[in-house]
Amino acid sequence: MASSRPAGPLPPIPLTVLTGFLGAGKTTLLNRLLRDPALADTLVIVNEFGEVGIDHLLVEKAGDDMVLLSAGCLCCTIRGDLVSTLEDLLRRRDNGRIVPFRRVLIETTGLADPAPVLAAVLHHPYLSQRYGLEGVVTVVDALHGLATLARHEEARRQVAVADRIVLSKTDLEGAEPAPVEARLRQLNPGATILRADHGDVPAAALLSGGLFGLDGKIGDVAAWLQAEAISDDHAHHDHHGHHHHHHDRSRHDEHIRSLVLTAEAPVREASLDLFLDMLRSTFGPRILRLKGLVRLARDPSRPLVIQGVRHVLHIPTLLPAWPDSDRRTRIVLILEDVPPEAVTRMWSAFAGQAALDTPDGTALADNPLAPATLRS
Repeated sequence: MASSRPAGPLPPIPLTVLTGFLGAGKTTLLNRLLRDPALADTLVIVNEFGEVGIDHLLVEKAGDDMVLLSAGCLCCTIRGDLVSTLEDLLRRRDNGRIVPFRRVLIETTGLADPAPVLAAVLHHPYLSQRYGLEGVVTVVDALHGLATLARHEEARRQVAVADRIVLSKTDLEGAEPAPVEARLRQLNPGATILRADHGDVPAAALLSGGLFGLDGKIGDVAAWLQAEAISDDHAHHDHHGHHHHHHDRSRHDEHIRSLVLTAEAPVREASLDLFLDMLRSTFGPRILRLKGLVRLARDPSRPLVIQGVRHVLHIPTLLPAWPDSDRRTRIVLILEDVPPEAVTRMWSAFAGQAALDTPDGTALADNPLAPATLRS
């Protein structure tokens, strides 16, 4: 009897990481999300059930450390190792022993650096094929957020790697959302910031619009990349249409910076591989996030999607067509304690570009740290 399973590789299961510092309101947000019908057929992995308070949503036990919720979600705890948990859940899903979940939401501890969580999935040869990183959602407290960000490196990293940021507790007396939001823009100008209404944000606003959709198709890549939002942070136009660059030092954290690398001409695949290998070997632990659309010389009509964290890259995806009229290579980097000119110099050498935009607004050809051949 022929199998009803479609031929070819299975589409990746979208995976979202929910993070936020201690007391930010992450548990409250997760509790409300679990009531949202948009999370039906979602697998939620939490640290401890007791922290979330889901008794009112419980339908039945679905196995050890796993419960079925009224919203149609499966909810389980991380049993020691996250990789082992994700592998076990896939086996049970494939064997029909649990509900065939269509999305995964991982809630980290308040003190967690999300990068190792992302790397655990991206680096694994099997999990990287079955799960697709849809995005990182970070919750920030509007009441104490500024103090938390100033005091705790983990909180700044959580914000820096986020695709979406939820500003919580905006309704409480003494909360000042505007200054906190301004600080978030400094740390991560490319992230979408959403204000929670009494702890509530629609699930669709948080879990849609990422790179991987529930239908297995690539989503809005340009929105996922947010390269323009970061680039606009460093440039403006005057009344005559001339392009001027400036660097507003208040737009960057002392340690964490965002950077966009571009190339008009197609990039040779060998050059891209060498650049990525050199980047990871030189700055691996300090690459908080990497995303990119690359125009390859061997097939300029189909962009290559790359993404990674630290020294780990996800399996590249070749799109059937460009998502918009902008056919340039665009690579977005979130870096910690890395001189931007060191990366732009490296990119220029491998991509063969004589002038690239750097965060201080100067062209690399004018940069004294650039190779002499590029400055001639």
